[in-house]
Amino acid sequence: MSTPNHSSRRIRAETLRVDPCACPGWEPGAGRHFSAGDRVFCAEGMAEVVRVLGWTGAGVRLLELRLTDQAAPPFFAASSNVLVPPDRAERAPAPPPTPAPATGL
Repeated sequence: MSTPNHSSRRIRAETLRVDPCACPGWEPGAGRHFSAGDRVFCAEGMAEVVRVLGWTGAGVRLLELRLTDQAAPPFFAASSNVLVPPDRAERAPAPPPTPAPATGL
């Protein structure tokens, strides 16, 4: 016997995944470094990273996001389920400075 109004069929799985075609040129967030204030595109639209939390079971970062164009409470998403803009995707952490060679003087 099924319980009325408590069906998991109300939420379709495709509405929970970010559509890679929604932002042409943007790249998946898996493997990227995030910090608070970064902008990303998620399944609900443009969002801002509020906090970077721990790791998920899939080995990607858990992000707390806030939608930029809606008054909605923050929510959580795996970094593999967001898209990052091309300028953010290409930016890598700066390498450590190399020491100056000794001149022997």
